[in-house]
Amino acid sequence: MSSSTKPPRSGSIVNLSYKEKSGLYTAYMPFVKNGGLFIPSSKSFELGDEVFVVLTLWDVQDELPIPCKVVWITPVGAQNKRKPGIGVQFLDNGTARTRIETILAGTIESDRQTDTM
Repeated sequence: MSSSTKPPRSGSIVNLSYKEKSGLYTAYMPFVKNGGLFIPSSKSFELGDEVFVVLTLWDVQDELPIPCKVVWITPVGAQNKRKPGIGVQFLDNGTARTRIETILAGTIESDRQTDTM
């Protein structure tokens, strides 16, 4: 491995809680293979970093654990006043994507602005 190539960091745990459908809608990334979420953060991450997301939704008693990897970074000071943060791709067996897309049924294709695109 060359000195300019760093292995992905692992072990980051992120707790996310959404109290309503609109918050989940603005963070969900259906265009990412297996689904993903935008996580507002000013912490430093690199593409490929492994992140374990613990997701809590308003209509579910239990937390939804989701192994993920960073596939998108919006840095602090990004143009158009975008929120800084990371986009993570779900690495689970589809449970998270299925649950989120069931909740967001009928709104995923909406023209409403999101935190991603």
